[in-house]
Amino acid sequence: MIDYEKVLNPTVCAIKPSGIRKFFDIAATMDDVVSLGVGEPDFQTPWQIRKAGIASLERGRTRYTSNQGLLPLREEIAAYVKRHYELNYRPDTEILLTVGGSEAIDAAIRALVSYGHADEVIIPQPSYVCYEPITELAGGVPVIIETKAENDFKLTPEQLRAAITPRTKALILPYPCNPTGAIMEKADLEAIAAVLRETNIIVISDEIYAELSFGENRHISIASLDGMQERTIVINGFSKAFSMTGWRLGYACGPAPLLKQITKIHQFAIMCAPTTSQYAAIEALRNGDDAVDSMRKEYNRRRRLIVNGFRKLGLACHEPKGAFYVFPSIQSTGMSSDVFCERLLKEARVALVPGTAFGRGGDGFVRASYCYSNEHIIEALARIQKFLNHL
Repeated sequence: MIDYEKVLNPTVCAIKPSGIRKFFDIAATMDDVVSLGVGEPDFQTPWQIRKAGIASLERGRTRYTSNQGLLPLREEIAAYVKRHYELNYRPDTEILLTVGGSEAIDAAIRALVSYGHADEVIIPQPSYVCYEPITELAGGVPVIIETKAENDFKLTPEQLRAAITPRTKALILPYPCNPTGAIMEKADLEAIAAVLRETNIIVISDEIYAELSFGENRHISIASLDGMQERTIVINGFSKAFSMTGWRLGYACGPAPLLKQITKIHQFAIMCAPTTSQYAAIEALRNGDDAVDSMRKEYNRRRRLIVNGFRKLGLACHEPKGAFYVFPSIQSTGMSSDVFCERLLKEARVALVPGTAFGRGGDGFVRASYCYSNEHIIEALARIQKFLNHL
């Protein structure tokens, strides 16, 4: 009999599965559950984008592309980030297409972190679930900064400066943020940049929700600030803004010396991003702005509905200005996030994600997505109200 404990990588075995999936798996076994847990747009991929993907299949465009991705798509990405975020990247050497933004994050971290050197990656939390385990899988040391609700879950320069050591290799900048909906405005980013310009630290700026920013000020990339493009890898993709989650297509933009090494990892692990998805993405970037604007407006209406709803329930909820999540506090109930979500699912048939799924600093909070219809959100809020009334 083989002893699997002796053959498996202990680092992999020590990593806990995603806390997001736990409640979905339980909910899937139950009847009449109303979920606000899924971070996936409920819109169909716009028809003209689907049509472009279909047309590529009909024309037999089913072969591998180059490792970096189709050059016309990289040219469109360069034009898109220039138009929207004042970023300048060369399509031939500074843009890479990946299998979703997650692959880009993984390859970027692996390109920077060295095994056996205790290289550190600074990770603000609460934040997306992949950053910490990917750092550990790469042989790095996650250094966690717990952002605070009183600061609107923004990373402060004081926190950053205190976390930096001689072993710091990278900073994850996860804004707009999943799960908090927090954003970093230009002044916030300038303060962070002032700290980083003194160092040799690379920023991995996860901007997958960049197009889903609300309010007067649109998203600003830290790479657009003076002296920051040379030390920043910008991660984005098509899943959220263009409602293309299943197409599995993301991209990384960054300095050529960094992208050259990241591309090696992509080359040997993946080969290339899906060809059909790349042809569809060309259409998305050329003619998809109106569809994105329409979806953004609808998300904004839902955002106001759900934030006001949680506040009327007596649950403190900071205003999320990006992504499509709210992160209300449940501290007034006296329960931990996990206990609250377990009881809410069992007693009220409502699925939320405990804040602890996104880091220790998430305890006392829950994540709710508003990728759902108004009727769905209203029903969930009504059930939560009854649950709270019975506590």
